[in-house]
This record gives sequence, structure tokens and C-alpha cells, in this order.
Amino acid sequence: MMTNLLLDITSATIDWSRAQFALTAIYHWLFVPLTLGLAVIMGIAETCYYRTNKPFWKHVTRFWQKLFGVNFAMGVATGIILEFEFGTNWSNYSWFVGDVFGAPLAIEGILAFFMESTFVAVMFFGWDKVSRGFHLASTWLTGLGATISAWWILVANAWMQYPVGQEFNPDTMRFEMTSFMDVALSPFAINKFTHTVTSSWIIGATFVVAVSCWYLLKKRETQLAKASIKMGAGVGLIATLLAAMTGDNSAYRVAQVQPMKLAAMEALYNGGNGESLTAIAAVHPFQQPDYENEQEPAMRIAIPNMLSFLATRTADGYVPGVNDILKGYTKEDGTREPSVQEKIARGKKAIVALKTYRETKAKDQLPILRENMKYFGYGYIKDAKELVPSIPICFYAFRLMVGVGCLLILFFALSLFLVYKKEIAQYRWFLIFAIIMIPLAYIASESGWIVAEIGRQPWTIQDLLPVSAAISDIEAGSVATTFFIFLALFTTMLAVEISILVKQIKKGPEYE
Repeated sequence: MMTNLLLDITSATIDWSRAQFALTAIYHWLFVPLTLGLAVIMGIAETCYYRTNKPFWKHVTRFWQKLFGVNFAMGVATGIILEFEFGTNWSNYSWFVGDVFGAPLAIEGILAFFMESTFVAVMFFGWDKVSRGFHLASTWLTGLGATISAWWILVANAWMQYPVGQEFNPDTMRFEMTSFMDVALSPFAINKFTHTVTSSWIIGATFVVAVSCWYLLKKRETQLAKASIKMGAGVGLIATLLAAMTGDNSAYRVAQVQPMKLAAMEALYNGGNGESLTAIAAVHPFQQPDYENEQEPAMRIAIPNMLSFLATRTADGYVPGVNDILKGYTKEDGTREPSVQEKIARGKKAIVALKTYRETKAKDQLPILRENMKYFGYGYIKDAKELVPSIPICFYAFRLMVGVGCLLILFFALSLFLVYKKEIAQYRWFLIFAIIMIPLAYIASESGWIVAEIGRQPWTIQDLLPVSAAISDIEAGSVATTFFIFLALFTTMLAVEISILVKQIKKGPEYE
């Protein structure tokens, strides 16, 4: 049961379970963004074919669809394993919030995945068997299905970051959904979806431009390469600008509901009004800084008042730092945010009240439980320092994401300029640079997820359930064994996919 779970589970089990889930999620995210990004590219290409009826555009479409298919299959395989881990390694989490968390996952599996898997068959095997209009619709619906699938997954993840639309039932020991619309359309979910999907379009666009530049380096498939660069760079430039806008709004939402994550991202130890945005600072990359005694990181270069503006939409707004959050602070609206020690005390009250009610059915415990349920998860925290995520990881991952994102804006703008105004094939340095941008774009994408997930530690559900109370009661050795099995399996899958993609790219489009 929730009230005594921590007595039975070792720290090794917790660490290995977290490591295994992180491994699976990181590998899965290598495949998903390319799927979403290529879906847009092949949809645009086939639309050009539908409007012009030129065989060239059909060849372009089928070429990118072939690469999409290879990647799509790998993404499905890793995604299934990822979802199964909620039952194998995180069964207590699944029991505690399954009524809420399970709903978007079920919709994703029944509706979205069914939709994309149905139309993907028409897209690949329906050429010359269905009308051009129906085939075009199938191509776009395949991409739409993949995007809707991402929507429900991101709704589930956003709920973990910002739990809304639920109520705890002490009789069943479960959170139960009270408003599906609050869960599905929370501001956090909308922002996470728009930012994640636009970042996926960037991955697809970078891949298309890079492959096309490789063809130009090899002096082959010139027409396809130039046409694809125009599509890819156009999609990429729009996507990077949208990602910057949605990223700004995401940071604002994080500031409202996850202030500790923002403080870790900025290495902000002591907050205040009119806080500056750190451009770069010498944060030790391998150890947690002494935030209790340091005023700010060494060699800090910052933009005055910018952090306050991003977090509060006013230049002199108050932004709490790590120490303020631990000790308690007064919010902009005048309300007081309790200290961590107060939250821990209230969390323990909630746990005791729940245990007493479960044992005695004493109704007088329910008001105590309801009053303190907001801080239920804090009752499992033994040391306030557990609530400070890894500052070095959050700090540098955030800057990698933003830095590469800015570079991508310039990259796509330059791609469009060279392909429209210059003879792009003459700029060998740019063609090589475009290929280098593929791993850089992936690093930025993975860094964004690292910030999102490491930044909310130690919570599986923000403020309600820490990882130490969410995992399955299994042997650490079993989890470690499967970790290395998955590591070998996923690495092999990735190597196989890269090998197939490279062979298909070298082979080039198939002309009828």
C-alpha cells in the first residue's frame, strides 16, 4: 500500500528503474520526431504531385515515404515497450493514477494508432490502386494519425507535470478523473504538444535538407535535391520560429507551476524582482553546486530583467530561486508559498490521515486528508535536498536546446537563400555543414526532453507522487538485467535503421 511502500523498496531498484525508463524514452525519441517531420514533407510533396500531375513529384513523394516507413516501424516497436514499463516497473504509479493516466493512453492506442496504421497501408500499397485524391488523403491522414497519437501521449505527460481534473478517492486508493476536458485541454498539455510537434518538424526538415545536400555533394539527383531543400528548409524555418514562440510560452507555464525546474534551468539560487536571464555561467558540470552558500554561479553573463519578463511577463516580476522555494516565499499575488519543511509536515499528515481512515473508517480523518492532499507526495520526502533536481544537467541541457535552436533558424534561412538566390551546389562547405546539422538537431531535441523530465525530479506526478513511491516492488538485479538487454536491443535496432536508411539513400529514388 502507499502508506508503507518505502519500507520495502531499495534505492538500487529506484535508480535502475529510472535508468531503464530513461533509456527507453531516449531511444524512442530518436524515431518519433523523424516520423512526424517526414509526414509533413511527404504530404507536401504529394500535394504538389496531385496539383501538377508531374511524375517527378510522385518520385519525390515515394522516396521520402520509403524513408518514413523504415523509421515508422522502429518507432512503433520502442513505443510499445515504453508503455509496458508502466505496468512492469511502475505498477504502483499505474495503480495510483491509472484511472486518469490510462485514459489518454487508451485513446492513443484505440483511435490514433488505429488511424495511422490503417492509412499507412493505403499510402504504401495504394499507388495506382486508389484514386490520386484518396491516396493524397491517406498520406495526410497517416501524418495526422501520428500527430494525434503524439497529442494523447503528451497529454498524459503534461498531466504528470501539472495534475488537473482529478480527485483522490481514499476508499479505492486511486485518483479518479473528474473532468476529461481539464486533462485533455490543460494549458500545459496544449503548450507541450505545440512545442514538441514543431520541434519534430524541425528534425524532419533537417534530415531532408541534409540528405538532399549529400546528393548535391555526390552530384546526383540534383532536381530532387533542390526541390526537397526548398520544401525542407521552408518547413524548417516556419517550425523553428513556431518552436521559439511555443518554447517561450512553455517557460512561462513552467514558471507558474514548476518553479524549481525553472530555478534549476537558470542556476538561480536566490531569486528576487527584476531577475536577469543567464546566457552562460561556469556551473560545475559534474556535481550539484553549493546553492545554499553561493549567491550565483561564477563567470555569469546575463541579460538584465529578461528572466522576470519571461517568467511573469513584467520586467520587475518576482522569480523565486532554489533557496526561496526551499524556505518558502511570497508570490506576486500576495499569497505565501509554504516552505518545504511545512509541505513535508502536511504531506505526512495526509498519509497518516489516509492510513487511519483505511484502518478505522473514521470519517473525521477525511477533512484532514482533503486539506493536506495537495502536499501528499511531500510526505515521502526525507531530505529537502531531494527536491532540487540536477542543476548542471538542467542548466546545460537547456542551453544546448536553445543554442542549437537559434543555429537552426540561421541554417534554414541560409538554405532558402542559397537554393533560391544562388547555386547551392557550389557551396561545398554548406553541404557538409547541413549533414552535420542532423546530430545537432537531435541533440537539441533530446536536450529538451531531458530538461522537462530531469527538471521535475523527484516527482513522477508533480507534488503528489515521488519516484520512490511510484515503482514496482521488484529486485534491482532484475531491472538491471533488462536494462542491458534493452540497451543491446535498442542499439541494434538503431544501427539497423541507420544502415537501412543509408542504403536506401544511396540507392536513391526509383523511377518508373
